[in-house]
Amino acid sequence: MIYIFLSVCCSVAVSIMLKLAKRYSIDVFQAIIWNYSIAIILTWIFLKPQLGSLPSAPVSSYAILGFLLPAGFLIIALSVRVIGIVRTDTAQRLSLIIPLLAAFFLFNEQLTAFKLIGIAVGILAVILLLIKPVDRRNNIRKTGTLLYPIGVFITFGIVDVMFRQLSVIKEVTFPTSLFAIYIIAFVLSLIGLFYMVLTKKAKFQWRYIGFGWILGVANFGNILFYILAHKAMAKSPSVVFSAMNIGVIAVGTLAGTFLFKEKTSWVNRMGILLAIAAVMIIAYAQTH
Repeated sequence: MIYIFLSVCCSVAVSIMLKLAKRYSIDVFQAIIWNYSIAIILTWIFLKPQLGSLPSAPVSSYAILGFLLPAGFLIIALSVRVIGIVRTDTAQRLSLIIPLLAAFFLFNEQLTAFKLIGIAVGILAVILLLIKPVDRRNNIRKTGTLLYPIGVFITFGIVDVMFRQLSVIKEVTFPTSLFAIYIIAFVLSLIGLFYMVLTKKAKFQWRYIGFGWILGVANFGNILFYILAHKAMAKSPSVVFSAMNIGVIAVGTLAGTFLFKEKTSWVNRMGILLAIAAVMIIAYAQTH
């Protein structure tokens, strides 16, 4: 369980750093770019990608993921800044609903009763999380902010679907795919940065690299410890799956509430409880 705990801590640490970025005037986009540079190095050191198998790799899928990962990271950063860690992390974890729906509609897998219940509970949880309390000062709801958690939910749901498809490709190992995708994400993001600097829409600063590397260590740690947890508990994948997702929701809620004094309504808190219930139901459904 120590690997699950470390993976949860790394995942929440990413959200905390994205939350702190505004306070310390960090350009989040540049931090995300350099995050991938250190992730490439760490993947090479710890996961030992087999580059000889890359000629058999699905290049189009790599390219799409190479774009979606930094884009999704940026959406998370905006969501954390606007609506907080609590609801952003929960929305990201609930994105697991999308692969379940994709398995049924795209890959002809059977939906069991428990999976249907888990999906229904999860969708209800998302709806409750998205409900923004009324601003008492002007009696309005800032509906535009809902786009961020919805973006997190959809983007990482698609990413999850694509990664699950890559995981079943026997010709290329998952670490090799991850290594290639990180390189593509870094190159595409770097091109974007060069354009922004040349057009004076962004200003390069060395401290963004340092922040990005710290962010990258936490981001990679989340993946590494999650993989190690699955290896250590190979006979109980549903336990790893549920403990990881519930852990991130719970620790993210604590971090957002106590470190940043984030406000949630009773409706949002009900959504968090339903999100945990949905994860437990879906984890159970995957073993029955």
